[in-house]
Amino acid sequence: MTEVGRGASRRRLSRRAFTTAATTAALAPLVASSQAAASPTVKTAGRPSATVRRITLYAEKLADGQLGYGLEPGKATIPGPLIETVEGETLEIEMVNNLDVTASLHVHGVDYDTASDGTRMNDSVVEPGGRRTYTWRTHAPRHSAGGTFELGSAGYWHYHDHVVGTDHGTGGIRAGMYGPLVVRRKGDVLPDKQFTVVFNDMTINNRKAHEAPDFTAKIGERVEFIVITHGDFFHTFHVHGHRWADNRTGLLETAQDRSRVIDTRTTGPGDSFGFQVIAGARVGPGHWMYHCHVQSHADMGMAGMFMVTDADGNMPGHTMPAH
Repeated sequence: MTEVGRGASRRRLSRRAFTTAATTAALAPLVASSQAAASPTVKTAGRPSATVRRITLYAEKLADGQLGYGLEPGKATIPGPLIETVEGETLEIEMVNNLDVTASLHVHGVDYDTASDGTRMNDSVVEPGGRRTYTWRTHAPRHSAGGTFELGSAGYWHYHDHVVGTDHGTGGIRAGMYGPLVVRRKGDVLPDKQFTVVFNDMTINNRKAHEAPDFTAKIGERVEFIVITHGDFFHTFHVHGHRWADNRTGLLETAQDRSRVIDTRTTGPGDSFGFQVIAGARVGPGHWMYHCHVQSHADMGMAGMFMVTDADGNMPGHTMPAH
């Protein structure tokens, strides 16, 4: 997912001046898209539109010296583009390395062979100026031999570099070479808007302290959060005023669903999860903070705002700026 409004800054959390950080879902084989108002109907994921889909990612240096992935030359972002797929689809991702160092693409949660591992150990990296195709396969759940059950690929996953700086990609990850991957299952409920939050050491989305992105949705919109953790620290994600189920989708499927309902989740390096909420459900419009709930981390600036407007796009008592 790419995020607009990166240049905006905020010295401290207050209710006086906020900027919106709208996000757009990229590379989705589905009908989901951000909408201007709450959805009157629920949309769900269908079958893959093709057995194999091809994508090109460019590894590049950003203007501020950080590194990222982008869908076009000169348009790398942090986090990198949100890649969406449906169980049963195969993605062939050609990575073009426009950096002056060797880089790679390593993925979590899906199937791949050693040629698509993205590590120096398996000789699957990309030299400066080079390109390489990584193949990611997905599968639906099924009964397997011996009466066991094989889990499907659906989930909230992520991708990142695995070679810049060290053979574990420490330099690349710290510099911003990471992005979200969502694998849907047929019938999964689709969101109206999607926001990615990456805890990377003591930053959110590699932004400076007290400059974490703000996200905006209208009341009633179905919002999907994708949370990823990198670096050396454990964090606890919390969003005010909203709750979700502690399961694959964040949704309770039936009245008999025994999943815990939570509003906080602890996450460690390399971990990822996601969930959906209805913006402002039972709490109304307003400025709802999201943050790491480790107290010292929040005090050092690991906090942003989830801003829920009324149906006309205005915050009660405030007029939202045009973008």
